[in-house]
Amino acid sequence: MKRIVTLFLLTAFFAVNAQETANRFFYELTFKPKKGVEATEKVIMILDITKEKSIYRDYTLIAQDSILKVQIEAMQKSGTFKDISKTIKMPKFSEKIYKMYPDMKILYIERIANGFTPMNIAYNDEVKFKWNIQNEKEKVGTYNTQKATTEFGGRKWTAWFSADLPFQDGPYKFYGLPGLIVKIEDDAKNYSWELRGNKKIENFKEVSYAESISPGGDGGKPVEVSREKFNKTFGDFKKDPMASARPYLKPEVLSQKMPGSDTTIGEMVKQQEKMMRDFYDANTNPIEIDAEPTSGKKKN
Repeated sequence: MKRIVTLFLLTAFFAVNAQETANRFFYELTFKPKKGVEATEKVIMILDITKEKSIYRDYTLIAQDSILKVQIEAMQKSGTFKDISKTIKMPKFSEKIYKMYPDMKILYIERIANGFTPMNIAYNDEVKFKWNIQNEKEKVGTYNTQKATTEFGGRKWTAWFSADLPFQDGPYKFYGLPGLIVKIEDDAKNYSWELRGNKKIENFKEVSYAESISPGGDGGKPVEVSREKFNKTFGDFKKDPMASARPYLKPEVLSQKMPGSDTTIGEMVKQQEKMMRDFYDANTNPIEIDAEPTSGKKKN
């Protein structure tokens, strides 16, 4: 009996202390942020693959976690406010995309404001990709790949996948090939992802430091809504990011100064509002150009 109890306690201990491991794949995304304009921008996106799911997102803020942590802790120690927005590089994309294994349920998540607290909203996309796998093969970087084509979001896509990487996944919402998608782009090269490297992440955490210290943390469990309601809610938020907070911004509050700073709360709010408007106005060329509200399943 004693041996059974000991074994149970050891099993429970290791279960509690077990840390999740993720395979992190780094994709360089080259994209045209403005419709009809050939100018391109680049950003590193990541695909974190765990046993139960994958998470796709912009790597920009995560890459600055350690720098941000030092600056925030310095402010906390000194008790003074310092505007660090100019020292932090802002991401190009704000969405998170989860694919739940093994059924590949896609959850598309964005953060909006609920007063001064972030809130996650999401929609479930049941897109099914109809891939045309071809015999053509090509070396993409260090990877041996094979060609496949599909149509999605109003665009025609060419993908190169590698069976050497045994994950039927890829950047953004793409999945379903017998190997990881190493490169994929639409025929007009509005969006082009190419795998640049990968590494194993021990003690993997889904939430970045930047998210963990924001009011309300990472926004909490996402509220799933229909695609139509998501488009409406997120569209309204982008037009006026401070709408839900504005009723609380009384003149006596706006005139107060930040701790240890000459900057008023009103000035900080204006800076934040401008930053958010600039962020959402920067990209007018969506990946899915036919992403109008739909009902039921969306198939390709």
